[in-house]
Amino acid sequence: MYNERDKKIIVQIYEIQNPQEAEELIQIGVDHIGSVIVSETDWKVSGVRDTMDLVSSSSAKSSLILLFNSPDSVWRTLDYYQPDIVHFCEALTDHEDVWNYCRKLIGLQEDVKKRFPQIMIMRSIPIAQSGKSHSVPTLDFGKIFEPASDFFLTDTMLSDESKTSADSQPVQGFVGITGQTCCWHTAAELASKSNIPVILAGGISPDNVAQGIMQVRPEGVDSCTQTNSRDGQGVPIRFKKDFKKLKQLVSAVRAAEKAIAG
Repeated sequence: MYNERDKKIIVQIYEIQNPQEAEELIQIGVDHIGSVIVSETDWKVSGVRDTMDLVSSSSAKSSLILLFNSPDSVWRTLDYYQPDIVHFCEALTDHEDVWNYCRKLIGLQEDVKKRFPQIMIMRSIPIAQSGKSHSVPTLDFGKIFEPASDFFLTDTMLSDESKTSADSQPVQGFVGITGQTCCWHTAAELASKSNIPVILAGGISPDNVAQGIMQVRPEGVDSCTQTNSRDGQGVPIRFKKDFKKLKQLVSAVRAAEKAIAG
């Protein structure tokens, strides 16, 4: 729980795939620089490798999302990139046998800790939008994943009665990049009970980040879709950031820190 008056709130930004954008983020005070490996077959991405190398020479930390979880692919990818943090973001509630699936993922995280003790693990915890719910309580996920995780990230799990939960997500089988906020009451409950840092994600923008910090009291905030550039129709462009929005977001976070400190 974020409860130390002089503690800095982590700002984490995702979809940074080249060192030029990473360098700009470091200059404006972003703490965690997040990149994404989309393909299990084309997993060597030179821009991401260069981004990891640049971040490693700074005070920021690199975070890497893998959109796959077969162990051999995870090992070779982590060995190649050597990020500070590996971020697993499976949707979890997509599976009929949720708990067996979770046990498999916990085993994977435990193996990461053994093979790569220097790499921290971030686990996305899916949270429904306000007014909606999932069959598995969020706090149950927190309890079982906490021993094998260094961070939690609360992210928005969409639901659509006409589709399965897996098909409702922007990336099938994974949670995130919805541009929609999750239920902050649930996120605050997780943050208050967790023994590891909780980062608030899901639709975080310069306009709502301060409110999210005040309501949830997370130890960090994460933004992706709402700080991406937009095309002529106003649709977010993947892997391209809007640096005006990013500067506004960082300023809003630092202002919230001062407000908490009193």
